[in-house]
Amino acid sequence: MSPQFLWYIPNTVEPGHRGDDTTDGWGSVEYATDLALAVERHGWGGALIGTGWGRPDTFTLATALAARTTVFQPLIAVRPGYWQPAHFASAAATLDRLSRGRVLVNIVSGLDHLAAYGDGKADPAQRYDRTREFLQLVRRLWTEERVTFRGEHFEVADSTVSPHPYRSGERVHPTLYFGGASEAAERVSAAEADVQLFWGEPLDGLAERIDRLRALSARLERRHKPLEFGLRITTVVRDTTEEAWRAAEEKVARMAERDGEQTWTGDRRTAVGQRRLLDLAARGDVLDTCLYTAPGRFGGGGAGTTWLVGSAREVAEALDAYRRLGITHFVLSDTPYREEIARIGDQLLPRLRAADAPVG
Repeated sequence: MSPQFLWYIPNTVEPGHRGDDTTDGWGSVEYATDLALAVERHGWGGALIGTGWGRPDTFTLATALAARTTVFQPLIAVRPGYWQPAHFASAAATLDRLSRGRVLVNIVSGLDHLAAYGDGKADPAQRYDRTREFLQLVRRLWTEERVTFRGEHFEVADSTVSPHPYRSGERVHPTLYFGGASEAAERVSAAEADVQLFWGEPLDGLAERIDRLRALSARLERRHKPLEFGLRITTVVRDTTEEAWRAAEEKVARMAERDGEQTWTGDRRTAVGQRRLLDLAARGDVLDTCLYTAPGRFGGGGAGTTWLVGSAREVAEALDAYRRLGITHFVLSDTPYREEIARIGDQLLPRLRAADAPVG
């Protein structure tokens, strides 16, 4: 399949996310719409919209952006426990119909401020088992009539979602992305997700994980089409290698001046995938050709923990190496968001698409 290239739209009320210096209009629908329209203009397929309690509601923002764009695909991050599966299946199917098949879904199981919205499932084993049920039930509601389901965490009786999601060719429902590096998380992906999302690890680590997930899919007798793979990472691109590294080092220096102030809302202490990223710094500041690990020492979290740094050619080559491992979904970003949508879209995406073009 052709690779999917998505951007990231911050979903916070407070400005300054990952060092973005925008203050005028931050957090408004006008600002988010401006970013989404820029995503369309500069060649991106859409953008991930993050989720977390204390931030604007992700689904509401995605709906507003879908209404104000024409081809933009919102990758909507949602949490089982915040949503009941039947409610979510209905809302997402409706938006998918109204947008003519533009909805993408990222299921998040990581810790949040669960008690703030009445979710009592803090135990990781329970959360991942619940996510498995959530995915199973949402798929059935999107593709079947009169669904009855009784699981440990969810149940519905004689339930039908109307309308079903928009259908086009082989697409019968929104793509379901899922991330996680623990054994429990990988079992959920291998059995029930459409796309396993990885953070920015070195090539050898991701090659090992891809092989393991493919083997696990076979052992679990996966019932869906083969699992696909995606990469969520920060990309610092400039005209020259020297400019890119100077910009990256200046960003890290500013992070260090803030005494490691953390802007990521995930759990740096217990999340297996996050620990894997933080441990990379012990192997060196730069891994593979241009994977920069230093941000993780100064408060970088999630996609901000490791960065690909270099000229457009160098970063495109690094991403193409991930593509050759089997990764076909890329969610990239850097700050300032508005400026980097254009720079990276115009300089990097044509190279990536040329690398994927058939020969002959």
